[in-house]
Amino acid sequence: MSRLVIVSNRVANPERGQASGGLAVSILDALRKHGGMWFGWNGEIVADEADITLTRAAHDHCTLMTMPLTERDYREYYLGFSNEVLWPVHHYRLDLAHFTLEAAEGYRRVNARFAEKLSEIVNRSDLIWVHDYHLIPLGADLRARGVGNEIGFFLHIPFPPPEVLSATPEHEWLMSSLLDYDLVGFQTTTDQANFCRFICESMAGEMTAPDTLRVAGKCLRVSVFPVGIDVDSFVAMAQSSEADNRLQRSRREAEPGCSVIGVDRLDYSKGLPEKFRAFGRLLEMCPDGCKPASLIQIASPTRDDLEPYIDIRRQLEALSGAINGHYGDFDWTPLRYIHRAVGRETLAGLYRASRIGLVTPLRDGMNLVAKEYVAAQDEADPGVLVLSRFAGAAEDLQEALIVNPYDIDEVAHAMRRAIEMTKQERVERHQALMGRLRQHDACNWMLGFLAALSSCRQQLADDMGARRARRRNANQRRGPLAAFSGYASASNSKGKLIAGTKFGGGTRSSS
Repeated sequence: MSRLVIVSNRVANPERGQASGGLAVSILDALRKHGGMWFGWNGEIVADEADITLTRAAHDHCTLMTMPLTERDYREYYLGFSNEVLWPVHHYRLDLAHFTLEAAEGYRRVNARFAEKLSEIVNRSDLIWVHDYHLIPLGADLRARGVGNEIGFFLHIPFPPPEVLSATPEHEWLMSSLLDYDLVGFQTTTDQANFCRFICESMAGEMTAPDTLRVAGKCLRVSVFPVGIDVDSFVAMAQSSEADNRLQRSRREAEPGCSVIGVDRLDYSKGLPEKFRAFGRLLEMCPDGCKPASLIQIASPTRDDLEPYIDIRRQLEALSGAINGHYGDFDWTPLRYIHRAVGRETLAGLYRASRIGLVTPLRDGMNLVAKEYVAAQDEADPGVLVLSRFAGAAEDLQEALIVNPYDIDEVAHAMRRAIEMTKQERVERHQALMGRLRQHDACNWMLGFLAALSSCRQQLADDMGARRARRRNANQRRGPLAAFSGYASASNSKGKLIAGTKFGGGTRSSS
């Protein structure tokens, strides 16, 4: 079996057990099943490029190859282009995008350095799997250094419609860079459709099959692979002694009313102010003196150096204070807002102890919290998932209560419906959701992507062979002069064949 080489912006520390982001959780689950190498930034910052060296560490079945960024890299590549341009644009927030030439140059520079370091340590038989928006041009940079391996790219965040994407400076270069991958994977059919529409409308591409694009003389496979969780592992975590202790403690210390849990990174895409307002609306809807529910919101810190994140933290502190001040009582704190990271084992217990999982992002690639909440439930007496229609998970988890997170009243009414839902309906919904979780779990996500990546070259070779055979048959029917003209039409303006470009022994493009 080929070695799996995973590349992402940040390599999580598996020893900490606090991988709260969806990308880190999914990669760790994949590597536990498959083994291989994980390459990326170690989270450290050094003074200049002379201090950058690769560090090797072993963990279970995988090797961690990491390196630091410079202060300039962190400012321009990470904070600047990745998180002040690509993140807001891909989450449909053009109003928050801030572009500078220095940030764009930093993004190019760090991707080129990743490619330089990685190209020195990969084996020819490795399958290379690049993750997320920080590293869009990495495949093209690896090709420029002669890496001919099968290289796939997976986007964990949403892919916006062409009319939104086109507002991004450098978007033509970024989209052209994606053509150097063998396979590009998305979370949802909407993301896939947005990408294909851009390529066809703006780059003169064409769909040659439901999951194949041909553009600029190259063929690219484009498919949907919804990210999942390791269901059995999380179920076991939710039934562990630690989770049971958390459950018993929660019951002893229970606030009046139903328990609601929200777990998100502190990000403007997560709809946290809207969530707080919807919870306040739920309290407002109930008669005076009624205490229908208590909300625990965990919002782990992220990108504290950027103004939009500072602003949203201030909003949440003000909203939680106002709600508690207006509705709280001596024996009841309606909203508990926790601004720190919490380990998955603790989260599993909190999920299991909560009657409602409130997952209402304004835009999200997938959202694994929704899936973890479902997996953690007691199947005999499960809670109810209230889920934003704009989370990628909503495409699959259809038995959740699907809501529009911008509609405060709709979210409040959904919570009230969840509070009043019968046990029979809760059990039926949970059984259906668990079936979907197992169908699209972490293992199936990984195996599906790797199988598709492994077959890309052969599929392209077969397609090219079929086209050549059709062309030969047509030429034979038309005569010898037609064969000569067919050769000319398959050549570029300099007389070079463009039917198949070689990268390290593998044919990866066709006319």
